[in-house]
Amino acid sequence: MKLYCLSGHPTLPCNVLKFKSTTIMLDCGLDTTSVLNFLPLPLVHSPRLSKLPGWISKDGTINLEKELKDCAGRVFVDSQPEFCLPERELLDLSTIDVILISNYHCMMALPYITEHTGFTGTVYATEPTLQIGRLLMEEVVNFMERVPKAQSATCWKNKEIQRMLPGPLKDSVDVWTWKRCYSMHEVNSALSKVQLVGYSQKVELFGAVQVSPLSSGYSLGSSNWIIQSHHEKVSYVSGSSLLTTHPQPMDQSSLKNSDVLILTGLTQMPTANPDGMLGEFCSNLAMTIRAGGNVLVPCYSSGVIYDLLECLYQFIESASLGTTPFYFISPVANSSLEFSQIFAEWLCHNKQTKVYLPEPPFPHAELIQTNKLKHYPSIHGDFSSEFRQPCVVFTGHPSLRFGDVVHFMELWGKSSLNTIIFTEPDFSYLDALAPYQPLAMKCVYCPIDTRLNFHQVSKLLKEVQPLHVVCPEQYTQPPLTQSHRSDLMLELQPPPMPYRRCSVLNLPFRRRYERVYILPELANSLVPSEIKPGVSVATVSAVVHSKDNKHTLQSVPKPPPVAPSKKRKRVMDEPPVVLAPKPLLSGAVPLEAFLATLQKHGITEVKVEETADGHILHLQAEDTLIQLEEDGTHIVCDNNEPLRTTLRDLVLRFLQKL
Repeated sequence: MKLYCLSGHPTLPCNVLKFKSTTIMLDCGLDTTSVLNFLPLPLVHSPRLSKLPGWISKDGTINLEKELKDCAGRVFVDSQPEFCLPERELLDLSTIDVILISNYHCMMALPYITEHTGFTGTVYATEPTLQIGRLLMEEVVNFMERVPKAQSATCWKNKEIQRMLPGPLKDSVDVWTWKRCYSMHEVNSALSKVQLVGYSQKVELFGAVQVSPLSSGYSLGSSNWIIQSHHEKVSYVSGSSLLTTHPQPMDQSSLKNSDVLILTGLTQMPTANPDGMLGEFCSNLAMTIRAGGNVLVPCYSSGVIYDLLECLYQFIESASLGTTPFYFISPVANSSLEFSQIFAEWLCHNKQTKVYLPEPPFPHAELIQTNKLKHYPSIHGDFSSEFRQPCVVFTGHPSLRFGDVVHFMELWGKSSLNTIIFTEPDFSYLDALAPYQPLAMKCVYCPIDTRLNFHQVSKLLKEVQPLHVVCPEQYTQPPLTQSHRSDLMLELQPPPMPYRRCSVLNLPFRRRYERVYILPELANSLVPSEIKPGVSVATVSAVVHSKDNKHTLQSVPKPPPVAPSKKRKRVMDEPPVVLAPKPLLSGAVPLEAFLATLQKHGITEVKVEETADGHILHLQAEDTLIQLEEDGTHIVCDNNEPLRTTLRDLVLRFLQKL
């Protein structure tokens, strides 16, 4: 069993498991942190960004004025932002049989895999994962296509040139694998390969293994996966949460008795308590609004935004913010808010019960009805005529490199009354803000990450007790910035097996058993013999028939009767001769009783030598050796067939024939 690791990002995994002749891809996360190296894409012409000076090396030997721009003391690529794809050279991706998706954040690289590698398999995901994943992909495609860039920057990627560039461009890895965003046609084609599954539904793969999704408690429809055969079990844990938020709670008990547990997607903010961050988010928002400023919240169009809106719903009245408008701007804003209300069976019990009252499970429905929350596809159109300040705007993209958020950064960045509140943990907020410096607006960092922290995962692993744990190498050592914090790493016995991008792990357990079925008529012909009280065995002569990884014992076919023929047949036409099987022997030869029997038959000069496996009897007068071992008896006798036959018969007296 092998694991191929195609992504170096611990919360955006992409691994391939080879297990019992099946090749299974576990998630295909897209590392979007690469976009931080690019200039923002403004929706409205920005004089500031269009007049940036080009970059030339200090000695003047490298001139990349058209590709690289100097902005706020850092160098950025002036081109459409590109994403860092999973590794595609480590193994032939066209051999992948199935792709298992754990949540909608971990499927963003799907079109690159399914459309450009010769993939012909099936993708399995839950319905909310598919539908919300589609919205997130559609949103990114829309953001990119609204602001097309004519030129594509490639010269800076030359290894010799990249070495000469200032950081962080110089330190970027695998820049040649970075790719522009896919098209909507590719998204639709990729998602047409998805087959929907429900929690605990068992899916057979070629008769070899069975896969089954379990609720992971992190987001709508998010799953952990069980991959098992009759005798082996692998658990894949990705993006799980034990906190009480809107999704169904995590199913922990089904993870027990795993031979291998592959662990990814722990919290990116182990020291930030989500409840504390929500409180800080609300208080900073209220403070800014009371001072007459605006609040900008860069966020994804699904996920934490549901919890933020719910928190604000409870907070608005007590903080006297009843008249403040809340705007949610995204090409998929309407779909996202509606989808969250219709996936009732994927919600926690508390929200499920509301559906039967009937009430909307999320309070943002009431915020929309009372006109406190308004949603728009973009800043153009209705929004520009209805927009009033001070207000709170939720919009994307959290990287601040594309989407409507770029316009608000340009619009509000110069006033210290305004505040930007970062809630998504995927990007460094300082790197996200770099091209907008100097910035007068206040910046608040409240990363809300509900995924498992190290304390929770250690407790979980003690309960489910897998034989082996495999995890990203980042989890086996403390963070670089807090090297003294040994509580921010996994300490297990035996130690976990770490992986990094491009590593191939041989998973540490061997398949020992295989299930074989026996046909009723063959079973009926067996004659069991009792070898000890309560244990009977029978010998069987059969033909093994294997199809779709199912093995069946069938009766040996009888050769057809040969019709008398005058023609002489070739030897090859003769049916194979089926020999009667020799009887199997069981039991052990007791030393003292065997020596007494030899003496009765006139063999008296016997020298006994003890060995690691049993005894060696040297019959000195006959110059013969008898090796008595636990699993066999050997008689070494030169040119004396009568003696060998006599000794064999004496040994057989002590053994049972089957």
